[in-house]
Amino acid sequence: MKNIHTLITDIQYLLTQRNWVTDELAGDLGHSVSTRLKEQFVDRTALPKLRLSRMGPQCHCALWHSIHKPHLSEKMPPWAEFKFSFGHIIEAQAIAFTKAAGHLVTGEQDEISVDGISGHRDCVIDGCIVDVKSANDRSYKGFKTKSIDELDTWGYLSQLDGYLLGSQHDPLVTVKDKAYLLVIHKELGHMQLYEHRLRENHIRERIRSHKEIVARSTPPLCTCPTIDDGQSGNVKLAYPATYNTFKFCCFPNLRTFIYSGGPEYFVKVGKVPTYKGLPLLEIDKYGKSVYN
Repeated sequence: MKNIHTLITDIQYLLTQRNWVTDELAGDLGHSVSTRLKEQFVDRTALPKLRLSRMGPQCHCALWHSIHKPHLSEKMPPWAEFKFSFGHIIEAQAIAFTKAAGHLVTGEQDEISVDGISGHRDCVIDGCIVDVKSANDRSYKGFKTKSIDELDTWGYLSQLDGYLLGSQHDPLVTVKDKAYLLVIHKELGHMQLYEHRLRENHIRERIRSHKEIVARSTPPLCTCPTIDDGQSGNVKLAYPATYNTFKFCCFPNLRTFIYSGGPEYFVKVGKVPTYKGLPLLEIDKYGKSVYN
């Protein structure tokens, strides 16, 4: 029987071979991709609720709004929707390649529950909980250097904690104290298997805290991290907070300036940012130019 610790080398060897894509494998992969894309682009009518996949660290104000006023969320631009669809395809491929490489895959998308919060795990490989993630270069290096242990910005490890704790009595899961992230570099195709040990107290406390936040009748104060912008006196959102789709609820007067590397979001502007002596383009939350 295959062992999860040979998963990467087994997939890599498989990909050097030919004639291993069967009709059954191709059909399963096509079904998985179409199911994931339908889920991404479905018109959701049910009210949102807390999920195990959302147990990562996040702004308290944004968390409250995501449950009580989801309509105030920023709309994702078309290029971002396209980009996230890549992730779904890559993750479906990784699971298909795992099966083709001879590893036992069970429990796909099984529902898991911990302290009343549900989620759907990706799968169980060789008796181990595995969540598949596609990553850009920056994120991939974080897994490789183990720095994600100190700063799990997107909550991937908390998500694993939830899936593993909720699977303690599942006979499909024979490894009870650790789970894995199968990380795929979305640009280069490199792979790594990241091992994570269960933190039961951590995930139960995170669930308790998130429940308390969303149970409030009014939104709590914003906890988005901010940083000083050099010596200008300006203050802007720190990198993780720029992905907060409720940042304009947190900061109604937030100002957005377009840099060469993308937009920067300022909570305080003492001096308008410039490039070669000219003010940078400013846009509103709808993406329209602001003329001062």
